[in-house]
Amino acid sequence: MNMQIQGKIHATFDAAQVTERFRKREFVLELEGASRYPQYVMFQLTGDRCEMLDGFSAGQEVKVEFSLRGREWTSPKGEIRYFNSLETWSVESVGDSASGSPSGGPGVGEPPPPSDDDEIPF
Repeated sequence: MNMQIQGKIHATFDAAQVTERFRKREFVLELEGASRYPQYVMFQLTGDRCEMLDGFSAGQEVKVEFSLRGREWTSPKGEIRYFNSLETWSVESVGDSASGSPSGGPGVGEPPPPSDDDEIPF
């Protein structure tokens, strides 16, 4: 089940190679209006989606599509623990940006606009 939320990027972190085949990148969104005080919520990107944050900066208003993930883990001592993560599927700029993207170019997943240099001269 996918969900969407809008907020300001509070912090971004570098991608981390967790195992040989698993890479993740985390970022924090500041959510206002949900309560009397701002909420700082950690999201994660995995695999090839880690680059999705490139070009975004702190303070930028974004819309994030994500899914809530949870898992159970049993420690070597037999204790059961539960972990949650917010797995991000897309990040889009919203607000003042003229084109809706982090750097004034195309949005995430959109092709670039045609350039005058691409026209054939005949």
